Amino acid sequence: MAENSTRTAYTVDSLLAVTVGVFNERGYDGTSMEDLSRAAGISKSSIYHHVRGKEELLELAVGRALDALFGILAEPEALTGRSVDRLEHVVRRTAEVLLAELPYVTLLLRVRGNTATEQWALERRRDFDHQVAELLGAAVAAGELRADVEPRLATRLLFGMINSIVEWYRPDGKHTDGVAEAVVHLAFDGLRA
Repeated sequence: MAENSTRTAYTVDSLLAVTVGVFNERGYDGTSMEDLSRAAGISKSSIYHHVRGKEELLELAVGRALDALFGILAEPEALTGRSVDRLEHVVRRTAEVLLAELPYVTLLLRVRGNTATEQWALERRRDFDHQVAELLGAAVAAGELRADVEPRLATRLLFGMINSIVEWYRPDGKHTDGVAEAVVHLAFDGLRA
């Protein structure tokens, strides 16, 4: 009986944090509700008290990452000014969001389209990429960026650099501030007209 009184009271957010860790470690397909209940230290029925199931947890997790990314496109610095400055802001903030939401963005980058939720997440990612490619294209058309690299290719290369952060970055408190700036400098010193 004393064991129950010392259990952590879970909210959807705290359950989600545990879930994302397990999904990133075991993969979404390789994770069972039993795995999640063990990791959270609660019963499966307690999980079902908060969500309908594993796919809803995936939707909440990747939705959090996607909402943060799309939020960047709505920031004033992404909406007004020269295209190149807007693009630079989006690139910097994308790296910052990746660092701030590392487990959630990591999970987003690992979805492959095996479920309806994964297909939805991939479609939203493509939409985000497309909007950034349009912004990059506007900067090229304005003569602010090199015209010899096709905008969609340049966008893929930019995201390749940013997204690779999930593979090597370890949040130990060091180098957090320098990562986003390094991405911006490497990208724009190589792209500027």
